[in-house]
Amino acid sequence: MGARILLQVSVIALGFGMNLREVLKVGRSGFLYTALGIAFALGVGWGLGKLFEVRGNTQYLITAGTAICGGSAIAAIGPILQAGAEEMAVSLATVFVLNSVALLIFPPIGHAFGLSQSQFGLWAALAIHDTSSVVGASARYGTEALMVGTTVKLARALWIVPLALATAALKRSKSKIQFPWFILFFCLAAFLNTYATSLGRIYEWLFVAGRLGLTATLFLIGSGISVRTMRRVGWRPLALGLALWIVVGIGSLWCIQAGWISL
Repeated sequence: MGARILLQVSVIALGFGMNLREVLKVGRSGFLYTALGIAFALGVGWGLGKLFEVRGNTQYLITAGTAICGGSAIAAIGPILQAGAEEMAVSLATVFVLNSVALLIFPPIGHAFGLSQSQFGLWAALAIHDTSSVVGASARYGTEALMVGTTVKLARALWIVPLALATAALKRSKSKIQFPWFILFFCLAAFLNTYATSLGRIYEWLFVAGRLGLTATLFLIGSGISVRTMRRVGWRPLALGLALWIVVGIGSLWCIQAGWISL
């Protein structure tokens, strides 16, 4: 929990290094990729869930978390499905483990494949679960990667709302939709950096503090991945989450390198 809070606070601080004018230029072309990517992930997740015989709501929760925004999507969809505590815990643990691994390994993979800043930012946004970890991995790769990754992932995170409404309609549930509020604070920080430029020096300090906080978070997350955590998740949900993540990660990377997806 402490690492998650520190990561989100660090992400908010990183917003002080963003320029919204540049972000909006990048974001216009990311909508179609986001929609297609989410639809693809939901379809593949459904098929893999049947293959691995993942029971109950866990299959849908892990798929939604992979397709959109990790733990935030699970937190929003879970109450609508009236998912049990164990289903929520297993789904969150699965996504958290894979999300933590992605945060650590994506930048080296990007360098190994020679991805440009823009390409890596786009890949991170399409293949990493949580918004905070997309920002973290992109920030490690470079400033342009951070801008691209954040823009596309924020657009992806907003799909929590229509998916939650569609799920509620199908389940006829009146549960409230939970939204990852730290995203709004991140946007506020970016807004201030763009339009309230008189405090530019302070914004630079906050951005540096966010980078330092991110480094500390990486250490906490890396030290928290243990055999006990893996055993608690269980092999079926973890197999579903891992297989879906690999398909989405490799598929999006291949499309980006082939030039099918670009900004």
